Amino acid sequence: MTVVATLVPLQAVAFAVVALGAPVVVLTRDPLRQALVNSVYGVSLVCLFVVLEAPDPALSMLVVSGIGYPLVILTAIARVRGERRRAKEAADD
Repeated sequence: MTVVATLVPLQAVAFAVVALGAPVVVLTRDPLRQALVNSVYGVSLVCLFVVLEAPDPALSMLVVSGIGYPLVILTAIARVRGERRRAKEAADD
């Protein structure tokens, strides 16, 4: 008996969405867009965990991928852009 034959159709769809979403995250080059794409991918992982009846990892993944990681990335991007802006203004003076 194959593994695919034992999956519930909803589980198969959830696995497919996660499998197709991973390369999209990896191939996104702009850090701002990558933070957004990674958040969407995290929500797809949350859906997979819920479908697999694993609520604890789903809740953890929701907090980390939906709030924590994007907040850290956006803060780092803002800080780097602010430093570049200050350096440019100092060079112009």
